[in-house]
This record gives sequence, structure tokens and C-alpha cells, in this order.
Amino acid sequence: MTRPVLITVAPNGARKLKQDHPALPISPLELGATAASSLDAGAAMLHLHVRDKALQHSLDPELYRAAIAEIRRQAGAQLIIQITTEAVGKFKPEEQIESVKQTQPEAVSLAIRELIPDHTFESAAAKFLLWLYQERIAPQWILYDQDDIEKFKSFCTRGLIPDELVHVLLVIGRYHETQQSDPAELEKLIPHVDPNWLWSVCAFGSEEGQCMKRAVVLGGHCRVGFENNLEVADGRQAASNTELVEATAQAIKASGNIVADAETARELFKIAPRR
Repeated sequence: MTRPVLITVAPNGARKLKQDHPALPISPLELGATAASSLDAGAAMLHLHVRDKALQHSLDPELYRAAIAEIRRQAGAQLIIQITTEAVGKFKPEEQIESVKQTQPEAVSLAIRELIPDHTFESAAAKFLLWLYQERIAPQWILYDQDDIEKFKSFCTRGLIPDELVHVLLVIGRYHETQQSDPAELEKLIPHVDPNWLWSVCAFGSEEGQCMKRAVVLGGHCRVGFENNLEVADGRQAASNTELVEATAQAIKASGNIVADAETARELFKIAPRR
């Protein structure tokens, strides 16, 4: 059955720099240009990381607001902008929560193992998640393995996750020695995913494209970009994030499905623009 498939672009990540790729967007102006071209190529959501003056990963709400404003200026209001709460080993759960509360984004990604590293963080997380729900900020839950999936299921069963609609991101290849993913990893995870969840996948390394093709066949959605991969299918370095988005859009169309535009994606994932 033909269905709309979301493409999220993750254009920079927390660690890569210009020496990794000269077209890596870091400044608000660069992020805005990438957002506009990625939207034109088929991306409906942008996964946003910002950097401080030392080019270090930051959760500073002021930096987020500046980047969001420039993305809106260049790409318009319809593109979904999802901020990250990635800890990179230095941001505590309470700092992640405060960043979201101060930024007031329309969407946010949350790593289950970083926000709730053990049971002592559950109470604070539950209050925060209820606040997200009341504020209509759309969460996407990052799950790295089967243990994360099972833990997240238990949170849903116990009522820690208040949303009727659940969107998870399955990350493959992150903890391989070479950080190279394999579509077979996805095959192993999918039987453990609740069939009522919406799910996307991101894949580290040059097999990103093959993993996206498999995700589409299995009923999922796609996240691509320089955060996880710098190469296209033939092994050469991609010229830009937009090239990776274009390749993913082509694969979705070749599968007989359609690329979800931003308006369709907002309806599918119940994401309302922030006022």
C-alpha cells in the first residue's frame, strides 16, 4: 500500500567539523541554507544541533532560537524543526530538560538512556514528559538497541509516556567499532518494536542508503545527513546534505511510496507549528 514516508535531515551532529566535510553547516546562515535546499529535495523535518563560539556542541536556548529564526527565514514556516537534547557525556538530565523548557521548540529528540539513566530520574522525567504533552511539543525517542526498546515499552505500560502517538528513532551502527551500519541490524530490531509506534531509522556509515531502503520496505521513516554519514551509495563523498536527501527521496519513490511533504508530515506526526 502506498504511504507517505518522512525524510528528516540531520545536517551536522554534535561532533563533526569543517575538516570532516567543508560543506558541514554550523552557523545559523549555513543551517538555514541547508534547511531550504533539503526542504526542496524532500525533507520535511530538520534535526537541529547548535554550536557555541568554540564550535562545541551546545544546548543553549539562545543559540537554538537564533538558528531556528534563520531557518524559518530561509526555509519558511512549514518545515518541522526538531532540536536535540544529546548529552555528549556532559549535559545532565536536568540540563537537557531546562534547555527544552527555555527553547520551547515544536519538536525534540530525547535519548531514553540519557534522560532516564536509572530509576532515580523517573519522577523528574515523568513531570517533564507531561509538560511536553501539555505544551504539544512533539517528542521523538532515540533507541539504540533491544534493551532500550524494552525499557521504553515498560515506561509506556507504566504511564511515564503520556502521548497517544509515539515516534521512536532506531539508531543502527553507532556502537560498531567502525561505526558502520548493516540493514540486518534493523531486521533484528523491528520484531521488538510495538506495531502501534511510528518509527524512523538513522544509520551510521556508508550503508545509510541501503538501510533507508530497507526501512521503507518495513514500514518506517528515514533520517539521513552528515551527522551520521558523509557518503553516497557509490562510495564517494556526498557534495552536501541535500544530495543525501535527494537519494533517499528517489529510493522512496522507487519503492512505490511517496515522499511526505512538510504539511503531510505535520498531520502524520501531529506536530503543530509553534506560535
